[in-house]
Amino acid sequence: MTPLLDTIESPADVRKLPRGQLKTLSDELRAYLLDSVSKTGGHLSSNLGTVELTVALHYVFNTPEDRLVWDVGHQTYPHKILTGRKDRMGTLRQFGGLSGFPRRDESPYDTFGTAHSSTSISAALGMALAARQKGEERYSVAIIGDGAMSAGMAFEAMNNAGIQDNCKMLVVLNDNDMSISPPVGALNRYLAQLMSGRFYASARSVGLQVLSVAPPLLELAKRLESHAKGMVVPATMFENFGFNYIGPIDGHDLNSLVPTLENIRQLMKNGSGPQFLHVVTKKGQGYKMAEADPIAYHGPGKFDPAMGLQKALTPAKQTFTQVFGTWLCDMAAHDTRLVGITPAMREGSGMVEFHQRFPGRYHDVGIAEQHAVTFAAGMACEGLKPVVAIYSTFLQRGYDQLVHDVALQNLPVVFALDRAGLVGADGATHAGAYDIAFLRCIPNMSIACPADERECRMLLSSAYEQNHPVAVRYPRGAGAGVAPEAGLEALPFGKAEVRREGKGVAILAFGTLLYPALQVADKLGVTVVNMRWAKPLDVELLLHIAASHDALVTVEDGAIMGGAGSAVSEALQAAGVVKPVLHLGLPDEFIEHGDPAKLMAMQGLDAAGIEASVVARFGDLMAASQAVKVALKSVA
Repeated sequence: MTPLLDTIESPADVRKLPRGQLKTLSDELRAYLLDSVSKTGGHLSSNLGTVELTVALHYVFNTPEDRLVWDVGHQTYPHKILTGRKDRMGTLRQFGGLSGFPRRDESPYDTFGTAHSSTSISAALGMALAARQKGEERYSVAIIGDGAMSAGMAFEAMNNAGIQDNCKMLVVLNDNDMSISPPVGALNRYLAQLMSGRFYASARSVGLQVLSVAPPLLELAKRLESHAKGMVVPATMFENFGFNYIGPIDGHDLNSLVPTLENIRQLMKNGSGPQFLHVVTKKGQGYKMAEADPIAYHGPGKFDPAMGLQKALTPAKQTFTQVFGTWLCDMAAHDTRLVGITPAMREGSGMVEFHQRFPGRYHDVGIAEQHAVTFAAGMACEGLKPVVAIYSTFLQRGYDQLVHDVALQNLPVVFALDRAGLVGADGATHAGAYDIAFLRCIPNMSIACPADERECRMLLSSAYEQNHPVAVRYPRGAGAGVAPEAGLEALPFGKAEVRREGKGVAILAFGTLLYPALQVADKLGVTVVNMRWAKPLDVELLLHIAASHDALVTVEDGAIMGGAGSAVSEALQAAGVVKPVLHLGLPDEFIEHGDPAKLMAMQGLDAAGIEASVVARFGDLMAASQAVKVALKSVA
């Protein structure tokens, strides 16, 4: 029952409430959020932790005129509920429904589209300076988590913001992992309100003005102020960037949040420059099971809130992520040179066991993909064998380092690219649609595309054997269910295999689309080649297939433009071979969130879609070929 929440259609309704009702609103919002996510799945722990902060921000600031920029955006479900999307929460992360992240085309309250971390301060600063240039009196607020503060981009933005005059911007550090561990309580609440209040600001201004005639005393006063704040807060670092640091305060205490935010708003109105508010929240707040295990409840599927997450009675098929995690441990036991690197994705990339078994060879560099890649390059220079476990979509953030620091120096770094292809509910921001296209144009790089779990393990071994950079791309979840073998045997480098002999048309399959291609081949009687490598191509086999078939079809779960199919056409052209080629893959558009199987079918990349495309393009050719065979048989 959420009687107060049911009256809220927009943040304007929140601002009409007496302050005393905000606690009730927050309690109802948390209850509704838990009930809703338990029915749809989605991010839970992070959203439970931002309920009061969301209420306070919309209460104090005149949204959407004042801009809220949420970092990553996986903590914005309370924001969505308060901004007119409560009745659509049942469609969350489903095709045609609400996105799991902020989207500008979804609501005017989503001022900046996000899903990758550490972008909020840059975007909010751009908005604040645009307002200044246009003469508009509005405020910009970036809400960033402590994990996202580990990325260099956040500090680049702060470095730029700190030198701006009349910059009406607030950075809210949502510290929910206690990576900065200050005491939180009545004293800190008092200090936060004191340091954000008019009296403190006026006294500070007057004091600096009076002491400016005596530089030694002025310097002494600044040092005393810095040390006084530093005794209870980690202020010095942020203030050295030019921010006025306030906090830490309890992010679940509305009696602290609201007056502090009101004071900060007044400081910005008075032209006091960029502000920095440090709030401490708890992931999973208000739901004991999520509080106890916030990682497990980070992104659960559907569940019963009364029972919590239940273990499956029958074990699920092994995922590609699990295959990688097992291989990593086995190869590490075999070769002491191996080191594992991840940019803050230990659980998602399947590295928990590796961390436990080989802690001295495990390196979580935080949300810092650029650093992860160059860090791996440095280790490779010293004779180690780095394996960088990274999502395909996140490798994009380290592209310059991949080109300049790894490939240009031809260093033996293995990139285990999880979440290749479409990822489903996370949508376009997390889709690994572009890795083949952006990797294969880089000299010295190789790209392996395993068709199933067994090949994944073997191709990881193949990549590890090489003395140059190699990426092994694999999708989220399980594949065909082909169990990996226990050893560390590698498949031949750069070699494909014919999986089914047929006539007329040959389907060249890259990755897991081999299996729907085989289904099509059984119906149409065509050849199927498991290509395995997008770079280098098995040109010898390719030319043999081209010579013995009338047409070729390439199938991949990546972008058609510049993808593996393009590599096939380029190889044929280079050899002077003219042959009809049909490229099937992802089109030149961003694919929305939804059920992965449904999305693949919509792109014509399931068995039915592939069959329809082949018949539409080469049906007459196959029919003519069949007619010739029948005629020859009758003559014989």
